[in-house]
Amino acid sequence: MTEDTVRPAAVGPTAPGQPHADRGALRLGWSVVVPVKALAGAKSRLAALGPLRPRLALAFALDTVAAALACPAVGRVLVVTRDAHAAGALRALGADVLADEPEPGGLNPALAHGAAAALRRHPRSPVTTLSADLPALRPTELARVLAAVPAHGRAFLADTPGTGTVLLAGTGREPLRPAFGPGSRDAHLAGGATELLLPDAPSVRRDVDTPADLAEARLLGLGPATAALLRSPMLAPMQATAFTYDPTTRSGSVLLDDGTPVPFDAPAFDAGGLRLLRPGQRVRIRTTGEGPDRRVVFLTLQTFPDPAAG
Repeated sequence: MTEDTVRPAAVGPTAPGQPHADRGALRLGWSVVVPVKALAGAKSRLAALGPLRPRLALAFALDTVAAALACPAVGRVLVVTRDAHAAGALRALGADVLADEPEPGGLNPALAHGAAAALRRHPRSPVTTLSADLPALRPTELARVLAAVPAHGRAFLADTPGTGTVLLAGTGREPLRPAFGPGSRDAHLAGGATELLLPDAPSVRRDVDTPADLAEARLLGLGPATAALLRSPMLAPMQATAFTYDPTTRSGSVLLDDGTPVPFDAPAFDAGGLRLLRPGQRVRIRTTGEGPDRRVVFLTLQTFPDPAAG
């Protein structure tokens, strides 16, 4: 048995004979379900940003929801979250907020809950889930993806690396059966969903979990909330001199040019792509906090690239 006999064929927007969603349903507009994790625990792989991390997670969600609402194929956005701050900010954009996330929690139960609520409220509209961390999302690209969804069954779009999923859609009454998490692309394929192959929708596929992901999203063009936050004075680059370094813990400190010592931890060191640091080396850093709470959130050698640099 070949791989093609056990995996559904992937389709693109112009595949010969490929059925598209019912035009009457599309006129009603898609219901887009966006899950937003509690901000305090979101985007853990951006921990080097310190206090800016939850604010950045919210900025990602704001840009994602704003772009989805601006998409001509979308009728409404339903946000599933228990975070009161995120709920208020996203409701102000025009999203419907579902705060009654089921127990036990988790991404897939939240998505199933949101999709079921969308079908109850708008039974003639197709439903799609959408990741909340798409800060470069373009409404026209999202419309292109939704137009490629077949008229029957379920379809999904993989993320940029090709192992995860950013969108899972269905135009009928069949449950979406989300299987997000590590290896979700293969999980959705194994569950019978059709993969959408759309090389001309990079902003929909570029979710952000790491500093490198954020750098790629920045090249695509960030939404206003994320772009404004990254212009924060706390993230302004500056020069310093390596003062101490412990290779066991990958932590240490730098001296600012006025002689002030500022500590850094392993996430800040790792974010700069360094393997070793010698006292006395000149480095480029970004910091957060003030006074005794100030610390380095990124450092690298002056000859190395800064993923957040404009």
